[in-house]
Amino acid sequence: MTIVLNDPSLWPIISYSQETSYFEVICLTAVVYDWALTFGQEFELVWRQRWSLMTFLYLSVRYIGIPYSVITMLVVLTSISFTDAVSTILYFVESWISIIVNAMLGVMIIARLYAMYERSRHMLIFLVVTFLATRITSVVIAAILIQYISGEEYVFSGVHMCTYAFQGDAVFLIGISWILVTPWETLALCLAVWAAVKHFRELQQPSTRWTVGDCFTILIKTHVFYFASFVTVSTFQLSNDFSLKLENSNSVAEEIFLGILGLARGVQMFILGPRLILGVREYHANLVANSDEGTGIASIIFQERVHISTGDGV
Repeated sequence: MTIVLNDPSLWPIISYSQETSYFEVICLTAVVYDWALTFGQEFELVWRQRWSLMTFLYLSVRYIGIPYSVITMLVVLTSISFTDAVSTILYFVESWISIIVNAMLGVMIIARLYAMYERSRHMLIFLVVTFLATRITSVVIAAILIQYISGEEYVFSGVHMCTYAFQGDAVFLIGISWILVTPWETLALCLAVWAAVKHFRELQQPSTRWTVGDCFTILIKTHVFYFASFVTVSTFQLSNDFSLKLENSNSVAEEIFLGILGLARGVQMFILGPRLILGVREYHANLVANSDEGTGIASIIFQERVHISTGDGV
């Protein structure tokens, strides 16, 4: 049901809501700009290479990002009118895309760690079981939330705003889903750092060993940036969920908060996410181009086989 209000006291909310939409425009611009900036690398390192699971995951995450950013931008634009039903549908489309993309990013992380731990079957089983436990719970919570969240259209002094009504335990469930995912990301970072430290300690004089060390440097560098973005998103998300319990969901502070949250989430998933793969493939391509005889690395992470090996059996 569309709610029409012409109270002048609501004008600050209208102003801040319009400013919030700028964050989503910035997010879309950043995603498109990053795609254009890296398209040359993508063409050489992804499209022209043999297709694999990592190729599919990279392209899926990269090219879902643009329509996702468009949807999130349309929802907050005050010049576009949506019915309550359409608003609700857009909310759940946005939520499920986020769940699916983060699941894909989780598979990328598992592949990286599997390679870093020398294709250990026990490590793979541990990672898969832990990952599935958190993701299945998130999917169940998302399914339950369908009956607790509904979209509402407000018209404030002729300006259209799309808001959402959180009923029952909706806010609590959203917070729980983020709390469950945070330990997984923390565990993944700790395992990656531990594997890197272990390999750096094993580095000795032979120059070929330094290649493996450099590879782990690239892995850690991309992973740390990604993890930092995830921490930022989680902090904003949990803070926003907590604020919903304390104040009206249409508050000015929350509008700005949601804008920053949307921008950080887009950067994490659709810019830093694809770079988890692109960064390592670029490193491998430069390594091959700069080597006359090769370095003994049979295949770096995200090639057709996830494996690291050197001439002396490391």
